[in-house]
Amino acid sequence: MRVGVIGGSGFIGSHIVDKLIEKGHDVTVFDIMKPQRPDVNHIVIDIIDISKTTIALAGGYDVIYMLAAMADVNDVFNNPIEATEINIMGVANVLEAARRNHIKRVIFSSTIWVYEMAGVENVSEDTYFSPVNVKHVYTASKLAAEMYLFAFQKLYGINFTILRYGIPYGPRARGGTVAAIFVKKAFSKEPLTINGDGLQYRNFIYVEDLAEGNVAALNEIAINKIYNIEGLRPISVKEVADTVKKIIGGDVKIVYTPARPGDFSGKIVSRERAKQELGWEPKIDFEEGLKRYIKWYKELNKITER
Repeated sequence: MRVGVIGGSGFIGSHIVDKLIEKGHDVTVFDIMKPQRPDVNHIVIDIIDISKTTIALAGGYDVIYMLAAMADVNDVFNNPIEATEINIMGVANVLEAARRNHIKRVIFSSTIWVYEMAGVENVSEDTYFSPVNVKHVYTASKLAAEMYLFAFQKLYGINFTILRYGIPYGPRARGGTVAAIFVKKAFSKEPLTINGDGLQYRNFIYVEDLAEGNVAALNEIAINKIYNIEGLRPISVKEVADTVKKIIGGDVKIVYTPARPGDFSGKIVSRERAKQELGWEPKIDFEEGLKRYIKWYKELNKITER
């Protein structure tokens, strides 16, 4: 299959590219940065510019993964208009470029954060949302993008698959993710800072599990459906800090600060649909995945001891 990955040089995208190539797909990375590997096609793309996006995607692709986004909630909080341009208009431009280039399907990376708009604790892909429950521009932008995918499918026949990710961690993680921040601070002998009481939880998902879920979504059964691609179990931010301290050892201090505005407290998110329809389940438990990330981090930064 001829596949394009927009954002394929980034943390999640680069792992998806690895898995796609392992499966024998013809892969092109669309990104402003160079890919993580030299043996893959690379095209620079500007998703804010519809003309440039249309030209870039004119390559006879079967499927396009749309991963490019402003994903750090702190960046979104500080730059809400720029986040809107990237997370909503960028998606709309990719959909329009897909329409003009007769691309069959767009696979979109969304987030379990959208479930903050649900009025119940246990949620699935069929759970209804109420806009009065929205707390963050990031969440609003991701749900708006999802709505664009539905609209383009109904109006223009552009098929989609929406994948709502848990919180990814693992090798190549960007510095703004909580596990990466804590690991860096621990090795720098800085205290690990927790916003609020630390009981807010996520189903952290190891990045290779997440990448395999993305590849599984190429199955035709996934056309015009939504899937939760979540980790094995809920992990509190406090447990992240405690696990980092346990693995790295030494005198790692944990301190608490006021909660972030609009932070997502967490939901119990079902991944049963992905299991039943795609045959996908996460495999790596959090502590094991964190050990792998720390090993990678030490090798990258040439750290030989704490």
